[in-house]
Amino acid sequence: MTHKVETAQDYIDTGFNASEVFTILDLNPSTYYYRVANKGLDRAYGGGRPIPGYSLTTKGEKVFDGQIEEYIMELIEGEAFGYGYYKIHIILERKYNLIINHKKVYRLCSKLGILKPQRQIKVKYPRCIARNRKIIAPNQLWEVDIKYGYISGEDRFFYILSFIDVLDRNIIDYHIGLRCTGQDAVFTLENALKRRNIDPKETNLVVRSDNGPQFVSHVFEEALSELGIGHERIPVNTPNKNAHIEAFHRILEDDCLSSNEFETYAHAYMAIVGYMDYYCNIRIHSSIKYLPPAEYYLAVLAGQIQPSVVRV
Repeated sequence: MTHKVETAQDYIDTGFNASEVFTILDLNPSTYYYRVANKGLDRAYGGGRPIPGYSLTTKGEKVFDGQIEEYIMELIEGEAFGYGYYKIHIILERKYNLIINHKKVYRLCSKLGILKPQRQIKVKYPRCIARNRKIIAPNQLWEVDIKYGYISGEDRFFYILSFIDVLDRNIIDYHIGLRCTGQDAVFTLENALKRRNIDPKETNLVVRSDNGPQFVSHVFEEALSELGIGHERIPVNTPNKNAHIEAFHRILEDDCLSSNEFETYAHAYMAIVGYMDYYCNIRIHSSIKYLPPAEYYLAVLAGQIQPSVVRV
């Protein structure tokens, strides 16, 4: 923690906005100001076992809590419909080889708001299953999903949420953070609309997602409804229905995440921002006439290229 405070002090002294520095370094403002006021003394630890934020598999692999939450949501949409948290805990152990305590599953289910009594509440926004589509222009279908990264120097995971246009393969906007809620997904979507400068009602924009907790949340569904955007959710265990964002996240894993050993959150953040710029503006893509996505998109808008039809 000491090096984070010292780094923050250096950036703030050179004129950077303090709140932005705290966000990038994942530094609690109260910790920073406490150490400044007390000449560098660390805060006393208040006791209690820290929550690691992940569980291990029987092979010793770490699985981020965010991924476990996705597993849980998929289970209650499918084979574990109607199950309580204890049975879900059993399925997690059997299906995903997780070493996980039933108390932790209870905590995650409580966080997701899916404990058995609550599942009896009538859903305000009924699920719309993804259907086959023929995409002939940009801004007709965007896919969204979440990728998890790992910071070895801090032994924790982080989120990358990305929106991709299936026609031109642009990552329109993305979120990087140590948390990712439905509100973060909404904020990223709104920024994506501003970047494209479109009225989603005019293009009949549809957003396609899996059944992750961010995308089934009321805040996300309400925002889509207010914006006039359709929302499709793929069936459980059908990642091919979200193939374009899945393919991008595989490229991101191979070219960036697995080829870097991140020491800090700031290191990971800057590496991913740099890669996103490279992917959209420099890296050529075989399915869009060997052009970078940003160049292809502008050429399509200008009528210089007849876009290929995409069937999903």
